[in-house]
Amino acid sequence: MGHAIDHLLLPLLRSLTALEFMARYLDPMVIDAVMERIGHVDEPLRAARADVSLDADDEDAAHLAAASDAALAAFDGVRAAFRDGDDLYALFRALRFLPRAQEALYPLAHRLAPVNSFFVAPALRDDAEALATRAVPPRPGETGVMHVGNEPGSRGGFSLYVPETYSPDRAWPLVIALHGGSGNGRGFLWSWLRDARSSGAILVAPTAIARTWALAGEDADTPNLNRILDHVAERWRIDPSRILLTGMSDGGTFCYVNGLEPGSRVTHLAPACATFHPMLAAMAEPARLDGLPIFLVHGARDWMFPVEVARRAREALSQAGADVTYREFADLSHCYPREVNSELLGWLSAS
Repeated sequence: MGHAIDHLLLPLLRSLTALEFMARYLDPMVIDAVMERIGHVDEPLRAARADVSLDADDEDAAHLAAASDAALAAFDGVRAAFRDGDDLYALFRALRFLPRAQEALYPLAHRLAPVNSFFVAPALRDDAEALATRAVPPRPGETGVMHVGNEPGSRGGFSLYVPETYSPDRAWPLVIALHGGSGNGRGFLWSWLRDARSSGAILVAPTAIARTWALAGEDADTPNLNRILDHVAERWRIDPSRILLTGMSDGGTFCYVNGLEPGSRVTHLAPACATFHPMLAAMAEPARLDGLPIFLVHGARDWMFPVEVARRAREALSQAGADVTYREFADLSHCYPREVNSELLGWLSAS
């Protein structure tokens, strides 16, 4: 595997970092500047991948090659969309290869120091003790990344991350992270894994029953979320006072649908880049809203759900008695700001 590591690893990590930057700043108003900033960072990876021939028996090299191929597919899709003048959705589709690359790479985190560092929060990357603590192999079926009925193309399953440092001698916070419309939990897991791994939280990323969450009509997703929560709570020790339901776009809107119900088992809500109707607050039972910790995240440049929606949500929910924290990003469009995750986890622990 030494040849593959020497040739692929550092160009791959640089390419993944560039794709993460693109995903964070994907904005129709500044996409030209984003592409210029990224430049041709993928060219060294492309050259290295062409130079590496795989040993069929080297599983680690296969992981590295699969991650590289997915990263290059993302760049190919992005450049084609940009060249052809396609709409923003074509760029979003191309970036779906990013979590595939991360999933392929993660099994090497406990063996390769640069990969271990890549999958921790930036604040920990110079902390030798923190890195050493996390460089342990997963225990199959107990820790690490797992998927339950959540193969690509399936609906209603979930992906799960349990920190490799997990021990049942204490209760662990749980983050339930909901993907956006037409997305899936297997991909959205990687929007949160780095921070869950760094802070010590169990992470669940479900996939909606239908193409998106049940925002109108019959709600099939709430019973499914309860089933998933039962599954996790039966197998791992969850802190019932620290269960965060968060989500992006349609997933954020479903946080309101599920989290404002009187029987909801979640203790904290963090909708991101979501739409909101004041009737959601008006129809909720006062006892559920009274003191409920809600952390609203939105971008001032959001082109799908204008920021005024979030500002109205802050006002309506506060007036209804919720304990609202509001975070508005001046440079955020309709994208998920991964940098807010550590703040959300600190808020979850403190409130």
